[in-house]
Amino acid sequence: MVKAMKFKTYSELSQLLSFEERYQYLRLCGKVGEDTFGFDRYLNQEFYKTDEWRAIRDVVIIRDNGCDLGVDDRQIGGRILVHHMNPITKEDILYRSKMLLDPEYLICTTDNTHKAIHYGDENLLIKNPIERRPNDTCPWRH
Repeated sequence: MVKAMKFKTYSELSQLLSFEERYQYLRLCGKVGEDTFGFDRYLNQEFYKTDEWRAIRDVVIIRDNGCDLGVDDRQIGGRILVHHMNPITKEDILYRSKMLLDPEYLICTTDNTHKAIHYGDENLLIKNPIERRPNDTCPWRH
């Protein structure tokens, strides 16, 4: 008997308040999607260059306030990755499944959090995020 896969959603994730709970919800434990593109890797690389991806990526970053896993006290200071909460396949890209461009299946992460989700390595997570204050990026206003 084949067990149906339950899709992870932003609606469920947003009910979890802590970063740690959200990480546990998304964690793949080293199981990156069964079909990892192989020789067809160019498909996902080309997809991430499309205008439709860039547009939805901006929507997700705004929704999550540029915060790691959408947790308010985890602002991302560097590059923001938008993570597919459910691993995508080449078929998802070829047939434009709803998983690709629906914010319900996407979340902001840092590179370290993204790697920790995929490989189940909690040591990659930033333990104490930087506490931000008004004007903290202006050296003459401290």
